[in-house]
Amino acid sequence: MKATIIAEIGSNWEGDLRKGRKLIRESKKAGADLVKFQMWRATDLYSKKHPNWNIIKKSELTFDKAKKLKKFADKLGIEFFCSAFYPEAVEFLESLKVKRYKVASRTCLFKDPYSLETLKAKSSTKKPIIFSMGMGGSIQKIKNIFRKNKTTCCYCISKYPLGFNEINWKKAVKYNGFSDHTMGITAPIVYAILKKQQNATSIMIEKHVKLKESTGPDAATSIDTEQLKELVEYINLIKSSKLS
Repeated sequence: MKATIIAEIGSNWEGDLRKGRKLIRESKKAGADLVKFQMWRATDLYSKKHPNWNIIKKSELTFDKAKKLKKFADKLGIEFFCSAFYPEAVEFLESLKVKRYKVASRTCLFKDPYSLETLKAKSSTKKPIIFSMGMGGSIQKIKNIFRKNKTTCCYCISKYPLGFNEINWKKAVKYNGFSDHTMGITAPIVYAILKKQQNATSIMIEKHVKLKESTGPDAATSIDTEQLKELVEYINLIKSSKLS
């Protein structure tokens, strides 16, 4: 069974290139296969009255910073990609030659500005697409948009943190990907075991990752890079085990 581990950095780099590079480096050392950032414009998604507005605005991934982080990831040999929330972001990421895209749960609801235009822009690249429907929406509508792309749909519940007992495992194992928002690393380990028992050929696991000193809005429900290393070690053990 092949397992692809995504270190979802999200806003945990806090708009600081030094922290962003450190997260990429530590995720690589931990054994992650990909690092994912989010490319959005704060004013598209949030009100300036939001209690976390300052850190949200600071955590915007600008084109210049994305170019620098992508170059750093390339140098280390770990794949960099993004959830992009507006069409111009997709156009720019194409210039960086990213290999795939993520579609965030909220984009699948078509309530954010430019959601449909962004999805069509990603579709036109014909590159692999990872998406999750944690906030609801029509999975068939999303699959229709990406009918010419290779897609991986992740089981996801958009609750932060998500209680372990809130996971519907019978439903989760029907998906080839798992975007996890529980505390710790137990849930993705259970998912990997269950998929191994199904004789799945490949799985994808996405987990929010932070530095120990991270203080951003995602930090409270993220694992640190030492926990990420532990998760990767367990997944590798499961891959090589006979469970069925």
